[in-house]
Amino acid sequence: MQRIFLMTTVLTLIAGVALADEIEDSLKGALAAYQAGKVKDAMDAAAYAQQLMQTKRGGALAAFLPAAPDGWTRTDTADINQGLNVLGGGVGAEASYAEGDTEFKITLMANNSMVASMATILGNTVMMAQMGKIVKVGDRKFLNQDGTLSALVGTQVLVQAQGADPEKMLPLLQKIDFSGLEKFGL
Repeated sequence: MQRIFLMTTVLTLIAGVALADEIEDSLKGALAAYQAGKVKDAMDAAAYAQQLMQTKRGGALAAFLPAAPDGWTRTDTADINQGLNVLGGGVGAEASYAEGDTEFKITLMANNSMVASMATILGNTVMMAQMGKIVKVGDRKFLNQDGTLSALVGTQVLVQAQGADPEKMLPLLQKIDFSGLEKFGL
């Protein structure tokens, strides 16, 4: 399991280098198109560069998802960032964890309108207590609403776990580097 995690990390880093070159090429193309008076082409190239940068940030965010414990499998959701465009953009990472008949997802989202709207609730313990039960994961407070666990990390990262009994999800949530995640994107 650790070999798979290590291999995934190495491939993500290699893909990041390739993306960085493609990002740079796209930005140079946008500038060249702009300087040539081709504003639409410049906008298209800049939008493509932005999409590539979001993909790269999504890969960096995915590094915070915990590895599957022994006997479990982890499947990453490849297209979560495309779906976030409906929610106002931002970046995300998601993985499904399964063992026997237990399956659940952990989702990380940053810098989008859903995170901003949830921040009002998840940033206020009194409001959290009115919305559901508060569950502690280390020193972090998660809101438990009908088995969906949600927390705001820092001011811009939403962490959610859903799909199984909270007692099954909590051990994996405890493996997240919340201190590092709090600095994501700063």
